[in-house]
Amino acid sequence: MRLHKSLANIFIYILITVVAIIVLIPFLWTISTALKADADIFAWPPEIIPKPAHWENFSKAWNAMPFDKYLVNTIFIVVLGMIAELASETLVAYGFARFDFPGRDIIFFVLLSTMMLPFHVTLIPTYIIWNKLGLVGEFDPLILRAWTAWGPFYIFLLRQFFMSIPIELDDAAEIDGASPMDTFYRIMLPQIKPALLAVGVFAFKGYWNDFLGPLIYLTDMNKYTMTLGMYFFMGGVNEAPKWNYLMAISVIIALPTVVLFFMAQRYFIEGITFTGLKEG
Repeated sequence: MRLHKSLANIFIYILITVVAIIVLIPFLWTISTALKADADIFAWPPEIIPKPAHWENFSKAWNAMPFDKYLVNTIFIVVLGMIAELASETLVAYGFARFDFPGRDIIFFVLLSTMMLPFHVTLIPTYIIWNKLGLVGEFDPLILRAWTAWGPFYIFLLRQFFMSIPIELDDAAEIDGASPMDTFYRIMLPQIKPALLAVGVFAFKGYWNDFLGPLIYLTDMNKYTMTLGMYFFMGGVNEAPKWNYLMAISVIIALPTVVLFFMAQRYFIEGITFTGLKEG
């Protein structure tokens, strides 16, 4: 039995390693292309490790467009969007988890059902609304929407975590004279740090990598984000894409998300695991 278990573990580790390598191949190929000269990109047979490696491609790609400004714009949208999502969705999830009001379950079901709607279904109506408000071309459509608790998946995760916390804590706080908001800020929030961190990582990734939103709502190049700036390396009808520059910026854009995930990996996995195992 011990030998059988060891062989099973070895097989699982080998399988995980193979899958990880397959998943990493596109990212490794991106790094390889970013370090190549123009003439070496389509060379056959392809070089996995460029010789020599052109590290200057990263600085040239960064200076080819005003990425300093694009980075500031992206950070501005990401920070405000994350704050808005965490604040609004945490409050909504707390209401669904702790307050019993008429139609609560029906409303929650309708909320979850909106996850089935593709983003493209609401794209045109949403654009018309922002256009009527005169906010197209500004950052507002990318940030203000977060204050409407527009992420049903995040609300579901937070609600499940809230419901895993014993209701006796609420009762004890009420006996001590705490209001529902005091209970929320002083007792509930410290208990759901892993879930908040998991939602924060998801939100950061969503805003940092968002391309379609800025493409639709931003019309001034000075307000473009990193992903929009990267798009300019695709070239035009009569111009070949600058693949090495495109891949270099892609690596730069991917690094913050990768670093953030590994820094918050333990809490991130804990938040996802707890919300998935606890029953509401």
